[in-house]
Amino acid sequence: MAGLLAVIAGCGATEPDVAAGGVTIENCGVQVRVDKPPRRAVALDQEVTETLLALGLRERIAGTALQSGPVAEEYRADYAAIPMLNPKELTGEQLRAADPDFAMTAFVSDFTRERVGPREEFATLGVPTYVSSVDCPKFLPGKTPFERLFTDYENFGKIFGVPDRAAALIAKQREVVAEAEKAGAARAVKPTVAYLYSVYNGAPYVAGGSGLPADMSRMLGATNVFADVDSDWPEVGWEQIAARNPSVIVLGDLPDRGEEGDAADEKIRMMRAHPVLSQLDAVRAGRFIVVPGLELDATVRSVHALKLISDGLAKLG
Repeated sequence: MAGLLAVIAGCGATEPDVAAGGVTIENCGVQVRVDKPPRRAVALDQEVTETLLALGLRERIAGTALQSGPVAEEYRADYAAIPMLNPKELTGEQLRAADPDFAMTAFVSDFTRERVGPREEFATLGVPTYVSSVDCPKFLPGKTPFERLFTDYENFGKIFGVPDRAAALIAKQREVVAEAEKAGAARAVKPTVAYLYSVYNGAPYVAGGSGLPADMSRMLGATNVFADVDSDWPEVGWEQIAARNPSVIVLGDLPDRGEEGDAADEKIRMMRAHPVLSQLDAVRAGRFIVVPGLELDATVRSVHALKLISDGLAKLG
């Protein structure tokens, strides 16, 4: 991805400030208006932060939060220069104290009273907000999760006045998607896959039918065993995973988040210790594909997970 970053950064040196006269977009049912490109944007999670860095917007980021895994190598120097407002979930007080002129997140749940506060509340303070389109599919019916992710890039290009960088990023990532679809079309036997994202209070959370992993499965000629669940990351039981008997298990690795069951090796230990799940062929044979957990969320790195899974399925046969 380092080459991709160089391509994107090189596109932005002389771009027009397209948002200088103001721009309005619709995002997850909310009209978002910016009168000029943000200069003190706060990204509420690592996913959005790295996406902004891929668009060459380091100088526009006033703070970040919720680091769930190692930062991609090509972004580390810039990421380290951004104020870390909270390595875990940001609070409303911390967000306000950062004096943002824009706030964005990959997750709808961030803009609730239990987290930083509702979007309407920030609107009254003159702070526009943005939620990844991947996390609110009903507002872009008919668009696949990856198409909604590319909509985010396009919107960021409009908001920050860097449309050419956004267009270049979309074009590059479409090439990765096309390669994945080619590999999927050539796959003679469709594997069945379970995506195990995290374990919270002993309960596993898996990929349902509405998020990026569902789209990855479609592209790669695989079947997500929980595709019938209309949710991004539903809570299920270990016995439910066993009953659906996936031939391959994709593990989200979230080593920096710090909760038991976040790291991939902890998930493997849990499955091998479980009296039922340990008997699955996939567990006994070690048919695991480990990917950075944040890459299964809406981020510039999601295409990297797509390639890792594609390569992993090829190696497993």
